[in-house]
Amino acid sequence: MALILTGSSGASTLDSSTGLAVATWTTATRPTSPVTGQMGYNTTTGLMEVYNGSAWTLVANTTLVPITASYLIVAGGGSGGLNNGGGGGAGGLLTGTTTLTSGTTYTATVGGGGAAISSAVQGNSGSNSSFTGLTTAIGGGGAGSYVGGANAGQSGGSGGGGSNNGGGGGSGTSGQGNAGGAGGPTSSPYPCGGGGGAGAVGSAGSGSNGGNGGAGSASSITGSSLYYAAGGGGGVSSGGTGGTGGSSIGGNGGVSSMTSGAINTGSGGGGGNSGTSGAGGSGVIIISLPTALYTGTTTGSPTVTTSGSNTIIKFTASGSYTA
Repeated sequence: MALILTGSSGASTLDSSTGLAVATWTTATRPTSPVTGQMGYNTTTGLMEVYNGSAWTLVANTTLVPITASYLIVAGGGSGGLNNGGGGGAGGLLTGTTTLTSGTTYTATVGGGGAAISSAVQGNSGSNSSFTGLTTAIGGGGAGSYVGGANAGQSGGSGGGGSNNGGGGGSGTSGQGNAGGAGGPTSSPYPCGGGGGAGAVGSAGSGSNGGNGGAGSASSITGSSLYYAAGGGGGVSSGGTGGTGGSSIGGNGGVSSMTSGAINTGSGGGGGNSGTSGAGGSGVIIISLPTALYTGTTTGSPTVTTSGSNTIIKFTASGSYTA
């Protein structure tokens, strides 16, 4: 004799011969208004799960399933310098594959870009980005400005560009980015160095031209090939031409009209002579994993899309994912 309990999420059967058969669902068809303690078998993940009052979690002693995921982690870019300022360095870029464990919550911390400056100080470096269990991506170096002790670009994921008067480019972090370009000669229009990018070093300032920002690095993790982490262009004074930001996402340098690095690409901002420098672009964290193993449990409102057989989780601000 069997006792059958039915509901909107399926049926649970208690039979004296075969035991208890619980309700089943997929990740997409989970109960829409679950109650605390509600339990079932998720056929998408192949795991038992229970609702704890705020999220679906694994039932104790469920076999943990290793999940191979691809990742892209980009830190915030550095801002450009001012008063003959260099271009900001790109945030560090990390990419590869990792193994996630079912039932584990992974925290994504997305670094902000370095703030623009409006006085003759070094540009601001970007903030780090991190994902639980992986190497931290280092924020891009702020650019140098023509002011005592601040001519050189700062080191970072990629280094900031140097100001004129011998300002060297900041160094990049091995495996994450490249160095910024050096500042040019001490004669007008005082060309400054471009910030380093994930794909190339920043160019040095030369003649009447600020150095171009280093190229970014292309990734197809979202299903489309896009560039991330490019350097900002170096600035000049009146009569010169500012450097161009790398890969069309780094900020452009100039005399007084500078632009910022593109948001959520970790690119550096452009440097200049007067006004306000370009800000660094904010970072981004992207995780791609098999759709069949995607749980749908996130915080922080990431953008979730699909490409082929994979689900892509894009964090443009901090949040988490429970595998």
